[in-house]
Amino acid sequence: MSIPRLFLDQPLEPGREVPATPGQAHYLGHVMRRGAGDAVLLFNGRDGEWEARIAGIRKDRASFLPERQVRQQEAEPDLRLLVAAVKRDAMDWMAEKATELGASLIQPVFTRRSVVDRVNTGRLAGIAQEAAEQCGRLTVPRLAAALPLHAVLDAWDGTLLLVGDERRTAPPIADAAKRLRLPLAWLVGPEGGFERAELDDLRRRAFVTTVALGPRILRAETAAVAGLVVLQALAGDWNKTELAPGLPPGPGQ
Repeated sequence: MSIPRLFLDQPLEPGREVPATPGQAHYLGHVMRRGAGDAVLLFNGRDGEWEARIAGIRKDRASFLPERQVRQQEAEPDLRLLVAAVKRDAMDWMAEKATELGASLIQPVFTRRSVVDRVNTGRLAGIAQEAAEQCGRLTVPRLAAALPLHAVLDAWDGTLLLVGDERRTAPPIADAAKRLRLPLAWLVGPEGGFERAELDDLRRRAFVTTVALGPRILRAETAAVAGLVVLQALAGDWNKTELAPGLPPGPGQ
C-alpha cells in the first residue's frame, strides 16, 4: 500500500503535532481510507521530508505527528518557466508538467496575442502542489501573478532568459543549453507566436537569448515542456538518479 505524501506549510520536527488542511483530511479519510496511526510522508519546502503518523482524523479535521526525517532539504534547480497565458486545460497541464520537471517558478504573462485575459493562479498552485506531492520533489514551485510581459521583463533580476523564437533564425536550444548552467529561465509565447515588435524588444534586452525548438510548429504547452526537458538534461539536475524514498519506480526504472 502506497504511503500518502503531503505538503504542509507548517514547521516539521519530531513529536510536534501539526494540523492537516480540511482538503487533506477529506482526502485521507474518504479517498485513501486512512485512519489514526497510519503512515504519511510530509514535506514543507524547508525542513526536508518526514515520516509521520496520523495522530487523529475526523471528517474534515486531521493532524499529524512527525517522527523521523528521511530526507534532508536540498537545493533544487532554479529553472523558471515564463509562459504566455493560454486556455485553462493547457495551463493546468503545463503547471503539472513544469512541476514534475523541476521548475522553481511558473510565471504566466500576457502578450499581444494571448487568447485569455485572466489566469486562475490559485487553481494552478493547487495543481502544482499535487504534482509535487506525487513526483517526490521537496518544494512546490512558486506561482506568480499573471502580468503583462513587458512588466515582468522590466522587473527582471538579470537571470539569463532563453526565448523560443518561432522565426527560427536563432541557434537550436540544445546548442545554447549545453554551454550553460542554472539558474536559467525559459519563455514561451502564445499560440500564433510573439508579434515582431515583442521579439525585437526581447532581443534588445541584455539578459535574453533567443533559441529555436526545431523545424516543426509546436503548441505553447508542448514548447514549454520541450524547453524545460532540454534545459534540465543539458544544464540542470538530470544527472541525479536517486529515487525519492517512498516512491515506486516509474516506467523504465
